[in-house]
Amino acid sequence: MADKIYPINPAKIGNQDGFRLPRSFFKDYPHLANASGYIQVLSDNTLLVKLDADINNNDEDEGVMLSLFLDFLMKDAIQNSEQLVMYTQEMSEEIDDLLADVILD
Repeated sequence: MADKIYPINPAKIGNQDGFRLPRSFFKDYPHLANASGYIQVLSDNTLLVKLDADINNNDEDEGVMLSLFLDFLMKDAIQNSEQLVMYTQEMSEEIDDLLADVILD
C-alpha cells in the first residue's frame, strides 16, 4: 500500500482553503484519520506532507531523528536530482571492504 497514489482536490474548510482526500485513503490508513502535521514545499509543484499519527513507538526519539534525516535526504535528492548517481555493485563491495573489521555491539 505504501506506493499507492491518491488524488486530492481543493476544498474550502471553514474560512480556510485546503485539500480533500478520498475515503479510500482513510480506509487504507485509518490511523491517520485524525492526524495533524505539516506540509513542506519542496518546489512549485511538489509538497512533502508529514503527519503525526498516534502510533506508540519505543524508539520514538531515534525514529524522529531518522525521519528528519530521511526528509532532508529526500528534499536534497529532489532539489539536486542531477547529482544523483546509480548505486553499483562496485560501490557495495567498497563499503563492504571498509566495514569488514567493524564490530557492532
